[in-house]
Amino acid sequence: MDSVWVFLVWCIGILGPVLVLFCRRWFSTSDGLPPGPPGWPVFGNMFDLGSMPHKTIAGLKKDYGPVVWLRIGSINTVALLTAEAAAELFKNHDANFAERTITEVMKVHDFHKTALSLSPYGSYWRVMKRIMTVEMLVQKRIKETEPIRRRCIGDMVEWISKEANVAAGGESGRIHVARFVFLASFNMLGNLVLSRDLVSPESVEGSEFFAAMIELMQWSGHPNIVDLFPWLRWLDPQGLRRNAERGMARTLNIVGRFVAERLKERQLGGGARKDFLEVLLECEGNGNDDQQHKLSEHELNVIVTEVFLAGSETTSSSIEWAMVELLSHPEIMRKAKNELAQVVGKSNKFEESHIESLPYLQAVLKETLRLHPPIPFLVPRRAIQETNFMGYQIPKNTRLFVNAWSIGRDPQCWDDPLSFTPERFLGSKIDYKGQNFELIPFGAGRRICAGIPLAHRMLHLVLGSLLHEFDWRVDEIGKNAMMDTRERMGVTVRKLVPLEAIPRKCDKFPS
Repeated sequence: MDSVWVFLVWCIGILGPVLVLFCRRWFSTSDGLPPGPPGWPVFGNMFDLGSMPHKTIAGLKKDYGPVVWLRIGSINTVALLTAEAAAELFKNHDANFAERTITEVMKVHDFHKTALSLSPYGSYWRVMKRIMTVEMLVQKRIKETEPIRRRCIGDMVEWISKEANVAAGGESGRIHVARFVFLASFNMLGNLVLSRDLVSPESVEGSEFFAAMIELMQWSGHPNIVDLFPWLRWLDPQGLRRNAERGMARTLNIVGRFVAERLKERQLGGGARKDFLEVLLECEGNGNDDQQHKLSEHELNVIVTEVFLAGSETTSSSIEWAMVELLSHPEIMRKAKNELAQVVGKSNKFEESHIESLPYLQAVLKETLRLHPPIPFLVPRRAIQETNFMGYQIPKNTRLFVNAWSIGRDPQCWDDPLSFTPERFLGSKIDYKGQNFELIPFGAGRRICAGIPLAHRMLHLVLGSLLHEFDWRVDEIGKNAMMDTRERMGVTVRKLVPLEAIPRKCDKFPS
């Protein structure tokens, strides 16, 4: 990373006229902006944010209040740090901030123009939103695919059991928890979208797709200096765009082969499959949309890729944090396992139908998402026009962060906000579906995550199965000390040192 800063200084040194322009803009005054910390000319506040900017920016609330103005590199940015500010945004200004701020990597192959989470707010976005929420992710269709998820969970349990047996022959018996959750999530999505296992010894193309997606996630989660200084775009000093273009091309090509295979199958008279790809192949706008829209081959490939990017990483990171908290709080884990024993029963498999009868398990996941939202700033928004927000003038094209991490730890909303206390949700109607602004790990408003209904089931099914099938500890003598909870930034915020734990197949549940 040091070489990047040296290169940046060199670039700035030879671009004197641009420096002058930025200095003039920096020292010019703009009445009505929110308060914020002073910054350097040209660089602004970029050196103040550190490696965990969601934490640093959350700390500014004490001095500057719930709405903070920053200039990060050359990018005007406003950060919302409280549930009150988030409520004002989503209730009264949602449309004015409905556009996205797009990173340079996500622009490769026009990914940002087609992916639902990033596409411009307009007719295409409305068509895709309707398809996702009305045709693909409705409860009826999700219910129909329940056996697929159950089978994938069974595979995960088998993988963990085998790995634990192998590890037990060594010194520690530990396994990498998030790895198995990621593989299971990837296979679940593979079956829901494409009706095929993607992670198995028999699936050569599936393994190739898995490797391509991992590479793409690495590039998309890497900090890029071009996102702070767009005028460096032509240089691509870190090579991220070049690498992302290759990675995206490889991924889209593999997805294209899956789609072509399905089209050939349909031409030969094969029966229609009940998966998401089949819905997309039948996609057209309806009379209520601004335009009718039949998806192109490129659009199909991007949408399928987006489902895997959005679904697998967020699920595995959330489950890893849940297991970290449970292993750090053995009494809470014991309560969750006792509830499973009573509701599911020792000899039965955990099913999705059990979820609504497991309030404590639901509370554990809510508490995990409160303290560890997968994407702490959500997906950044952009001001479509100049907007008066809570008495401040927000200029057009300003980037907007909603700091869900800060909101989840706001003492005005939560008693003892830093403690992991699932009991706070028992008897409470607070959920993460966008109506309670103190808990918005998946966003809110018109651009809320469309996958919440599926994520709700996947998260509970995975965590419930891990607890129901195995007893867990982090050392050989069963004493689970408070663990290292340092973070690292990527596509999501993950544990800096991946969680390794020792599973043992359950013989009985704790009393």
